[in-house]
Amino acid sequence: MNLKEQIIKENIKIPDNFSHNITKYKEHLFKWNKIHNLTGARDEKTMDKFIYDALYPITFLPKVSSLMDIGTGAGFPGMILAMALPETKVTLVEPLNKRASFLQFIKADLNLENVRVVKKRVEEMDNEIFELITSRAVTDTKMLLELSKNFRDKDSKLLFFKGERVYDEVPKGMNHKIIETHHRHYLLLGDDLC
Repeated sequence: MNLKEQIIKENIKIPDNFSHNITKYKEHLFKWNKIHNLTGARDEKTMDKFIYDALYPITFLPKVSSLMDIGTGAGFPGMILAMALPETKVTLVEPLNKRASFLQFIKADLNLENVRVVKKRVEEMDNEIFELITSRAVTDTKMLLELSKNFRDKDSKLLFFKGERVYDEVPKGMNHKIIETHHRHYLLLGDDLC
């Protein structure tokens, strides 16, 4: 099943220009990746898997006006979510220059006005509250909770993209939900879960 078929099957709501934007994004990422080694996704199938993985949470997340993605890398999940959620202000935090430059290029090339790229470690950012904080393949949940503490309040939700060991990382006493798919476990944290 290709990416388009998966999106239709899961009834993932995406804007009309998403297909165009994702095609351009993939073209650029393949070119940049040959020189700068931005991601392990080196073929169409792996790239589509990463994109679907980033998109799937749209099926269960509430609508949010602001999102911060910690350690965006080449754009997973933050840039993909930004393309799919044009009404959401998305802050992509990426300390590595080559990756932050790529994200900035994609923002400009696709005219993504809802995207802000921050080339810093999250610990170096000024405090700011976001409705949703995401992260994929950065660190364990305990550290992510520490890194995100200055960027959330009691109403914020956190969505961490995890593997099967997610059950070992669930914070004691924190309201959570684990959404399982074939290849991914999504850990959703927050007081008022959808």
